[in-house]
Amino acid sequence: MILALAGGVGGAKLAAGLARVLPPGELLVAVNTADDFEHLGLHISPDLDTVMYNLAGCHNPQAGWGVAGDTWEFMASLQKLGGDHWFRLGDRDLATHVERTRRLRSGESLTRITDDFCQALGIRQRVVPMSEDAVRTIVHTDGGRLAFQDYFVRLRCEPQVVRIEFDGAGRAAINPALDACLADAQLRAVIICPSNPYLSVAPMLAMPGLRARMAALGAPVIAVSPIVGGHAIKGPAAKLMMEMGVEPSALAIARHYAGLIDVLVVDRVDAALAPAVSALGMRCLVLDTVMRTEHDRERLADEILRTLAP
Repeated sequence: MILALAGGVGGAKLAAGLARVLPPGELLVAVNTADDFEHLGLHISPDLDTVMYNLAGCHNPQAGWGVAGDTWEFMASLQKLGGDHWFRLGDRDLATHVERTRRLRSGESLTRITDDFCQALGIRQRVVPMSEDAVRTIVHTDGGRLAFQDYFVRLRCEPQVVRIEFDGAGRAAINPALDACLADAQLRAVIICPSNPYLSVAPMLAMPGLRARMAALGAPVIAVSPIVGGHAIKGPAAKLMMEMGVEPSALAIARHYAGLIDVLVVDRVDAALAPAVSALGMRCLVLDTVMRTEHDRERLADEILRTLAP
């Protein structure tokens, strides 16, 4: 069994690569749900959907999120009526949110709903929310306190970040499937996908006990740097790091995860940082980490898994 922690487009790409190279049933992808919010009366789970659509192969390849070939008639009509249209929901994507919301309101768990959606989409690996309890990312900025989607989508990450809060994380219970995976003697490795460490991975590690249990595992914990050559491949990670007084680099990612991970995977453009990364007490694995194609995803996943061979 391989456990992957994922959120956002970068995390979804590697999770999809892992799903394709591992035999069915040998991967559990635990996904950040601190980005979840209610919009237009619907429960939206952006990271869950991005991971799910990527694993199903129905994602929008240009954006990395949403459904390929989607249309926007609903949003156009909503805007014409004066509705709140800053968070765009495609017509096909909308069905996911409507059905998820209906089933949540009937008392079903997010885990059960996600399992059923994955089965319907032909996904042969398991995808679970990090917790059934509500955790919400709050971004404290120079302009005040913002809900994550207000910061990320409505304001396009423009405000300067002062600090980040994960409301509810201290009370959240680890998803039972994630809990069982961590306790499984057959667990070969934990892979922290190249997701934003501060916005996608940190909410998961903020849940009571998760970081300590990962650090104490006999299996290796491997992280893939989302920073390549001082820049984020996608998203606000580099900007966020600078605003919080951290120079964006693969070495900074190593320092962020020090004490938790055994291996950091960095891109070849950052190969010169390998000795400094290793000096932090972890192995530095230098690979081509930029995933532009489906082949890139599978190649990177396969190369990481090959390091686990006896």
